[in-house]
Amino acid sequence: MQIAGYEFPEELYYERNHFWARVDGAEVTVGATDYVQQIAGEILFFQAPPLGKVVAQGKPFASIESGKWVGQVYAPVSGVITAVNTRLEDDPSPINADPYGEGWMVKIKFEDLKELSNLLKPGTPEFSEWFEAELARNA
Repeated sequence: MQIAGYEFPEELYYERNHFWARVDGAEVTVGATDYVQQIAGEILFFQAPPLGKVVAQGKPFASIESGKWVGQVYAPVSGVITAVNTRLEDDPSPINADPYGEGWMVKIKFEDLKELSNLLKPGTPEFSEWFEAELARNA
């Protein structure tokens, strides 16, 4: 789904700090949204968390940096890091080039599937209200 020139695949869940989650069995794959990669500009650095790190929904667990921005990566769900896209440590360009594919950052084995209800889905009034406020805030 395209909103104001930004892509938001409808099958994904989104947390309010602009990171997405794709459910794959008992894990979620996590990455930055098209919106955040465009706003940040060219991503120059991704600091990955260690495998086995315990993360909490809504809390930062890694960082990314561009030429004009340094930011935290927030966990869309609570759980344990089971995989890290280590290619991004040497070359973070896939975060910009393919944020919903090759630019994925980590996989988290989630603790509670119910946490997905705290996330946003494109096409819902809640998502629209949130994203319109984000656009206005960053205008």
